[in-house]
Amino acid sequence: MTTAPADTLRYLEHGATIEEALALFDGLPPVTVEELLGRWTGGEIPTGNPMDGLLGRFGWHGKRFDSADDVHPLVMNRTDGGTFSLHPGLVPLPTLLRFPAALRNPALARAARALGPALATRAPRARLRTTRYRGVDSATMCYDDLPIHDVFRKVDDDTVVGAMDMRGLAQPFMFFLRRE
Repeated sequence: MTTAPADTLRYLEHGATIEEALALFDGLPPVTVEELLGRWTGGEIPTGNPMDGLLGRFGWHGKRFDSADDVHPLVMNRTDGGTFSLHPGLVPLPTLLRFPAALRNPALARAARALGPALATRAPRARLRTTRYRGVDSATMCYDDLPIHDVFRKVDDDTVVGAMDMRGLAQPFMFFLRRE
């Protein structure tokens, strides 16, 4: 008996090894740029990556793909219930990842969430392209200001798994998106 990818994803959302997460990712079909267009809510697949838990702690909501050239990679939750697009180039992510313990400090997370709207942007800060990753051509979000590519694979029409490939991270950060 085989397990459906959606069931495997629900299981992995609670924590997995990077090998388990990549086994799911590698077993999924590619997704096209056109299939990604729209608004998506995101979540993490914890694998022991230094990024685990950070996006949620800092108020990550998801991503917005308006067109292949107009992508908002970091849609964040506002304290009033709305959302805003964070300018990723203003977040010194490579520097912050050198101090993972500090990033887990609740006071820092509260301060960052309060400061976040000051780093908002209306302009798109990424693009969608098709790239080859782990031997498969699939839709990839390329950040304008950071050495990051988020590569996507399709679970179903409303769910994708992403592998964030970032210069300096030994393993990809794994996450998922569900269509709003």
